[in-house]
Amino acid sequence: MSGTGTGEEPGARAATARALVLLRIRGRATAVALLPAALAVVLFAAGARGFADGGGWDAARWAVAVCAVVVLLIAGAVALAVVRAKPAVSPTVPLSEAAAPDLYRLVRELADRLDVPAPSAIALTPDCDSWLEDRTHPASDGSARRTEAAPVLVIGSPFLWWMRVAELRALLAPVVAGTSASAQPDIAAARRFVRGLDGAVADAAVPARGPVRRALRLPRVFVGRIARILLRSCRGHAAEMERGVAAAASLRAREVDYGLRIVAQEQVGLAYAGWDRLLTRVALPAWRMGRWPSQLDAGVVAALTELSRRDRLAEGYASRLGERPACDLLEEPGAADEAASLLAARLFHGGPAETGPDWSPVDWQQYPDEVVDRKWRSEAARLHRVLDAVGVPPAAAVGGVATLDRVVEHLEAGEAGGEELAAGITAAVAREEAEAEDEAQRRAKATAPGALSAPDPAAGDDLLALWGPDPLPLFPLQPPRTGTELLADHVAAMVCCAAVDTAGAAPGLDWLDGPTLLVDGERRADLGSPVLSLIEDGDAGPLRSWLASVGVRTDKPVRLV
Repeated sequence: MSGTGTGEEPGARAATARALVLLRIRGRATAVALLPAALAVVLFAAGARGFADGGGWDAARWAVAVCAVVVLLIAGAVALAVVRAKPAVSPTVPLSEAAAPDLYRLVRELADRLDVPAPSAIALTPDCDSWLEDRTHPASDGSARRTEAAPVLVIGSPFLWWMRVAELRALLAPVVAGTSASAQPDIAAARRFVRGLDGAVADAAVPARGPVRRALRLPRVFVGRIARILLRSCRGHAAEMERGVAAAASLRAREVDYGLRIVAQEQVGLAYAGWDRLLTRVALPAWRMGRWPSQLDAGVVAALTELSRRDRLAEGYASRLGERPACDLLEEPGAADEAASLLAARLFHGGPAETGPDWSPVDWQQYPDEVVDRKWRSEAARLHRVLDAVGVPPAAAVGGVATLDRVVEHLEAGEAGGEELAAGITAAVAREEAEAEDEAQRRAKATAPGALSAPDPAAGDDLLALWGPDPLPLFPLQPPRTGTELLADHVAAMVCCAAVDTAGAAPGLDWLDGPTLLVDGERRADLGSPVLSLIEDGDAGPLRSWLASVGVRTDKPVRLV
């Protein structure tokens, strides 16, 4: 859409037309703000020439003048809010050219082939998506000229590890082609207008802190409502404009690796499936234990390789692994993976920005012992604390220590015992999560204000310089668990602890299913059904048969955390 091609592509023409509509909305808003002032000028001019004399005309002139001043002040406040507001920017890992010279070279060569401006910088996101993001705004550095810069290319970090170099280039072609829109003046101006309105609405919604902002709360809310009205009138046109930009970019990129792009799109779906399983089944249990896996992207490769081994539909995907992976385009893939992994923990779980005694990295070799075993024993300990709280007597035969018999006998005694345990565990989990949230807020308040600014994505070489300690927008991976689900998790954890302590089993990691129990080196994935039979029906038969097959002693003490 840059240069002479703008008028020849249907998508580009549609995008430009919508951009002009957005600019007309801006112009009409300006005209409405100036209308009372124009009317006041006409009335005063008419009075000066003797065409509108008399007390009634004088009163009308001054009433219109006062109205014009009020409207101009309001319009000025809205315009100032739009100009000063910093639009929302996606949390990403900045990737400097020094950290990825080969990747920058690939993107620039791709931009040359497409005859579009090259992106101004590259950043990574811990998600299976890629897009262009304009991060320039007059309020960002006090200069209005930076709005001419090309947008930042944001690349999903799982793509770099799973995709091959040629596949990544084909996937990025239509994305990079979209930079041509930044060179189209009408589209660029329309985008700045919409982003400014969005930023003004968001700024008005921020809770007032400090006496000055509290005093200006009502004016800010009023300005925000006007900006919201304008934004609502622009939203549909802005969406159509971006659809036109995407269509034009796709058409422009058709001649670049089009056949390979079909293969790359298949890899996108596979990468997304593996990434989702890795986050929900593997990363989430670790995050809940105060540990964050530091090589999530490398884990995607392991998960998808395991999927290709298990699923016949994925046969042939593993053969691709012999080709050069796109992460080779980075100078330090491990550092980039670690930064993206920490950002994923913050976005999907709400973890802190820095490591500490209750929030530390864990590599895959340590995961079974430091996450899986600790998770099981923590949940088993919580289960026995709830049993104590509801008055279930301890196992006197073994000196009052925790045994699996105590749990099984209580649950097979009747349905009410399971409901009582589920309610107690739910309350205990909620209490512990609230305490953890209070501690996180306390630490955030203790952080120096100077550390809250976001890094310039094109400036630093430190890949771990993320978005400061403030909490990021949280995108939870799973809905809250029900009491039955929590109880099933805790009973299964107690069974696993007993198997490790009395039957020689071991904690393990399954790349697709997360924490798993290894018996004689083999994964046992058949524990869920016997546990549910116990807690839902009070039927301990299936579980006792399972325990006997593994050789678990239910009367032996179990070590808790």
